[in-house]
Amino acid sequence: MFDRLREDVRTALAKDPAATSAITVALLYPGLHAVWGYRIAHLLWERGFEFTARALSQFVRLLTGVEIHPAANIGRRFFIDHGAAVVVGETADIGDDVLMYHGVTLGGDSMRREKRHPTLEDGVTVGANSTLIGDIVVGENATVGAGSVVVEDVAPETTVAGSPAEPVEGTGADRATSEDALECE
Repeated sequence: MFDRLREDVRTALAKDPAATSAITVALLYPGLHAVWGYRIAHLLWERGFEFTARALSQFVRLLTGVEIHPAANIGRRFFIDHGAAVVVGETADIGDDVLMYHGVTLGGDSMRREKRHPTLEDGVTVGANSTLIGDIVVGENATVGAGSVVVEDVAPETTVAGSPAEPVEGTGADRATSEDALECE
């Protein structure tokens, strides 16, 4: 357990150039506190203590401004920079080494009890105030630009931006298409 806590602090130090010390990160970073609270709530959820897990997640939300449903699945080294106004829905899946900024919503698009929230694969970065809606997949090492609205899958290694989000020229699928075209010439 303490190894995981140290890993989370090291992640914050590595991903936030403003982080000055491990003690500052451990005591004063609400995004980190939200992740730690989620991890406890998730354990409770998995053991069948759903009400207690939800109560804890709401308490953590009150303290940090970050709401992570305890049923969501989150990998290792997940970091929320400037942790405020973040919402992670019940069926969201977040891989390892994901960086998320403030104001991000991983929201659902269905009232049915089914997979209805986004999946962020390993290494994804999600810019501030972005909204990702529905059972979509953001591929490995993709980047979602600040303020984007994402309603469709994002290919690995691709940067998307805008509303609705579109690939930025020269990344991921666009780059592969351009390289394929060059090979044909």
